[in-house]
Amino acid sequence: MTLPPNLYKLYTSGMTSVTLSQFRNRQSDYIAVAQREPVVITSRGAGRRAIVVSPEFFDRAMQALEDQADIQAAADARRNPERISHEELMADLGL
Repeated sequence: MTLPPNLYKLYTSGMTSVTLSQFRNRQSDYIAVAQREPVVITSRGAGRRAIVVSPEFFDRAMQALEDQADIQAAADARRNPERISHEELMADLGL
């Protein structure tokens, strides 16, 4: 999947990485950091456990995923040999 340029920039920008115990001790500080960049929470043996992001980052990421799903659905529909024309659809709907 190719990421939109603005989302790709967010993924390639710096991320803060902290252990789970560090996050527990300073939650509010790391939530403030997450407003500027993702905060990766790690733990021994498990690697990345969670990533905290701002609501704006999350909304943009979800929108990008929805856009990709729409693009894929449109491409799939164009490849469907049984598709009908706009005029046929309008006639079927009585419009």
